[in-house]
Amino acid sequence: MLKDGRVATRLPAQDLQRARAFYAEKLGLEPSEERPGGLLYKCPNGEFALYQSAGASPGTFTQMGFTVDDIVATVTELLRRGVIFEEVDLPGLKTVDSIAEVAGNYPSKGSGERAAWFRDSEGNMLGIGEPIP
Repeated sequence: MLKDGRVATRLPAQDLQRARAFYAEKLGLEPSEERPGGLLYKCPNGEFALYQSAGASPGTFTQMGFTVDDIVATVTELLRRGVIFEEVDLPGLKTVDSIAEVAGNYPSKGSGERAAWFRDSEGNMLGIGEPIP
């Protein structure tokens, strides 16, 4: 039933205009559609929406991720734009210059992944990943 459906992410925003500004200024993304209480963003391989919510995101886990071809260039540009990355120092997972090497991956995606995480203006945790062949 769902195997032919398209996957889409929905992220809460307590202040939709603040979120819109963050996604435009920091991430270079503009909504493709707008409705009262919601913004829809379409990317080449998926879509996500920000919706007005009275609840706050816990931001304790990755809620949405982007796969990129060059994570170093992406992180460098986002840092230039003022994005603050999470620094991680856990057994088996440590960021260096905001990027972690994550061992293991789904076989179709490579042997591992280089990853980085940051929170948007609403506290949603977003991830960036670059597969390691």
